[in-house]
Amino acid sequence: MRDDHFSSPPGFDIQGHRGARGLAPENTIVAFRRALDLGVTTLELDTVVSADHEVVVSHEPWMSAVTCSHPNGQPVLAEQEHDLLFYQMPYAEIARYGCGRRGHPRFPRQEAQSATKPRLRDVLAFAEIHAREQGRALPHYNVETKSKPEGDGRTHPPPTVFVELLWALVREFQIAERFILQSFDVRTLQVAHDRGLPIRLALLIEQGAGTPAKHLHAGLAALGFVPDIYSPDYRLVTDAAVHLAHAEGMRIIPWTVNEAAAMQHLHALGVDGLITDYPDVAVALFGSGRSTPSMR
Repeated sequence: MRDDHFSSPPGFDIQGHRGARGLAPENTIVAFRRALDLGVTTLELDTVVSADHEVVVSHEPWMSAVTCSHPNGQPVLAEQEHDLLFYQMPYAEIARYGCGRRGHPRFPRQEAQSATKPRLRDVLAFAEIHAREQGRALPHYNVETKSKPEGDGRTHPPPTVFVELLWALVREFQIAERFILQSFDVRTLQVAHDRGLPIRLALLIEQGAGTPAKHLHAGLAALGFVPDIYSPDYRLVTDAAVHLAHAEGMRIIPWTVNEAAAMQHLHALGVDGLITDYPDVAVALFGSGRSTPSMR
């Protein structure tokens, strides 16, 4: 593991997935406000890039037909998604689309309300001020680069540019000690590692064929170094996987854990935190992250 000198959240790290997707429109200011007010330690979010190189908070690199509407209020249709690529739209145009009033069919507890796709700088500015105003510990940020090789130059910039755009914001807001870069795309993690950026790096792993140990070792082999955090699909987490991750010097923080029973099971196995659409459930079980982060 890299020689860390930055801070990690104290105790059990409750990360609000896309803010609080189960309760508010995902990856929006309202979702991040909800997560902070519930007491998460970390805001988990996704990033893409606009045509004018603004870092935009969104899971998809296009307007989603599930959640978004045109400026005139008409729903975005599935066949229109790929004509609305963010990397081909300036942010001012992206901000005209609504992505909150339609709710989400998979999350009946999500409160439909007006919301737009924010820039990462908007989220950081809001969260830093809101936490101080509420007397809470400043949040940590777990930021995913939504990228893959076949998307270079079409749905996002090359990895070096993507990482530089994020690093510029980390420097501007002075949050390196509270910033995690996560990705399924090992290339962005490799860029940050090779540059020696003083941030934590998290390797995301999807479920697939093979044992949990096989997934862990294959992921590390593809990455080429041991990251700070191993972040697998929660169904890959076993007692052996937890011990393997800890033996490598990594924290293990699985995704996306929404059932109370699964949260309790993973906690008993010794995971270091979890990513959830329902931070209210996790906070009720494990408490909120209101204390000041301690240095590791």
